[in-house]
Amino acid sequence: MGYTIGVDVGGTFTDVVVRDTSGAISVAKCLSTHYDPIAGMLTGVTRALGDRDPAQVTRVVHATTLATNAVLERTGVRVAYVTTQGFRGAIPLGRYARVEEDRYDLCFTPPPPPVAPGDCFEVVERVSARGDVLTPLDPGSVRRAAAEIAARGIGSAAVCLLHAYANPAHERQVAAILRERIPDVVTSSEIWPEIREYERATTTIMSAYIGPLMASYLTRLRERLAELGIRAPIHVMESSGGVVSAELAARRAVATIESGPAAGVLAAAPLAAAAGFADAISFDMGGTTAKACVVRGGRPEITHEFHVGGKGSFGGRRAGTGVPVKTPAIDLAEVGAGGGSVAWLDPAGALRAGPRSAGSSPGPACYGLGGSEPTVTDANLVLGYLSSASIPLSPALADKALDRLAGPLGVTREEAAYAVHSIVSASMASAVHVVTVQRGIDPRGFALVAFGGAGPMHAARVAERFGISTVVVPPHCGVASAAGLLAGELCADRVLSRLAAPDPAALLTGLAADAAADLGVSLSAPEVRVLRSVDVRFKGQSHDLTVDWTPDRRELESRFFLRYARVYGIEQRGEIELVSYRVRVTTPAGPPQPAPAPHPSPKPRPPGPGTRRAYFPEAGGYAEIPVHTRGTFTGELRGPAVVEDAESTIVVPPGWSAALAPSLAVHLTRSGETRR
Repeated sequence: MGYTIGVDVGGTFTDVVVRDTSGAISVAKCLSTHYDPIAGMLTGVTRALGDRDPAQVTRVVHATTLATNAVLERTGVRVAYVTTQGFRGAIPLGRYARVEEDRYDLCFTPPPPPVAPGDCFEVVERVSARGDVLTPLDPGSVRRAAAEIAARGIGSAAVCLLHAYANPAHERQVAAILRERIPDVVTSSEIWPEIREYERATTTIMSAYIGPLMASYLTRLRERLAELGIRAPIHVMESSGGVVSAELAARRAVATIESGPAAGVLAAAPLAAAAGFADAISFDMGGTTAKACVVRGGRPEITHEFHVGGKGSFGGRRAGTGVPVKTPAIDLAEVGAGGGSVAWLDPAGALRAGPRSAGSSPGPACYGLGGSEPTVTDANLVLGYLSSASIPLSPALADKALDRLAGPLGVTREEAAYAVHSIVSASMASAVHVVTVQRGIDPRGFALVAFGGAGPMHAARVAERFGISTVVVPPHCGVASAAGLLAGELCADRVLSRLAAPDPAALLTGLAADAAADLGVSLSAPEVRVLRSVDVRFKGQSHDLTVDWTPDRRELESRFFLRYARVYGIEQRGEIELVSYRVRVTTPAGPPQPAPAPHPSPKPRPPGPGTRRAYFPEAGGYAEIPVHTRGTFTGELRGPAVVEDAESTIVVPPGWSAALAPSLAVHLTRSGETRR
């Protein structure tokens, strides 16, 4: 019997799912080890495998925050930036949008650029936007730059020459010369040859910045898994929701920046469909962050540009709030609100929750690992919503932590805890607002699919804010992101900007062949799928929209006009032009896998005590409420109530009811609403 393993390393917990060929799964959840993420992974893998033979593992799929953390913590390698003569100042000048807390700061200091001004170099050359050589490349200028870069001890270089997407010949020559003296060199034409110079440059820089770290990390991971007896191929989840080989992930590390959050969305889409909802909002609340994404027709929304390392970006859609990265990514909104989010009082005495998290070390106070600050998990324990977790919890330590807030606020411990619960729910609702209302989408007809270790405790409260009447909580929801990894297909994306391309069909065919080569598959194979799209704009405009490709010009125009009206809210007609061409090639990562067997994990949480005191203001404060274990209740359970399982707790507030689906998914429905 063969096994596949999904491993998701989060800010607080590392989740592992093992699935066999029958569809049966076993799970493990352990604290992340930030000093060495692989150590926590091996602990989880060993625990989830149990007495199974490691040699029978056929595939390991991994979602990692390595790239994200390197950008946020600025721990990547030192990079030299090489560009066309006259343009070395573009990166140091950069862009920055002042967010709310910076807007009126007279002493504002912009964040440092991704590459220091002294590490930016120029070479003599010039290519036009149509690909014509205006100034031939001077090899001597490249050798002088290479000598200076080597003398500074810089081992990674990012090459982004003006308009290299139209003609990459000069970039290839520059890279060949630099590689004589510099170990790691990446070019924009290799990474993402798309129009817009600043974004293409920052994307290339980020790849050079984190690429060596990713390559070293994946090599060590392969070696340490082999020590356990696992020698199966390692795949890595990309930001777009596809998986790639470890070798390709090391070459294109920039595509893994949103690796972890993407996996959860892949798990949410089929769960919503099984509940009868083609349209859903995935809501993933872990220990450090909460993420929201819209799924329409079973497919998550995809963006082709996001920003990392900034403030106030809600996952990257707010231009200027970080470093722009132009690679496909599942369109998420993310906020610093999770179970480990620390509650605190600002200088004015107002209560706040997050974005700082207690993480896995020292963790929330109730973990008993040395933490003393009040967190969301401590508040939920005080409220009676939570009784135990993957590790033992101490109610006494949670009480003590919440008293640190209750005293200065002049309220009871329970009132302080409920205020923390409400504030963090409002913070997470802002992420849902970004991906729905802010983009002109009415969320009331959507189902909210809640997962993550803390998501089901807050999901109904978040749904109430938007008039959403149905919440779906899948089985094993605490490790849903790890399970979603096993649903990912092998995928390769390619893009190329060409203004007024004479033969778009031939260009797309060439991109598809390159993407298939990345995966080592044949385009003629029946299981290989090719998705083609094109960026279109009105002639004379600056920004474009992506639509599915068709060689029929009238149909292409119609698709663009409809997309334009949907995005901007106005109907417009006019002459269009094609800007960039996109291809995505996907193929199954292995033999067809059966759906997970509809039964609890091998070691389910013991049945609850029957009742528990929990705090609900609508019910008059503390009340004795029923406690059920997932899979043990039948019919409809009316709130207030709590449903527990091995990895999470589901809170059913007053005004909501819960029913158990055959798959063991719990459906929460607002009273008076008809479940579809």
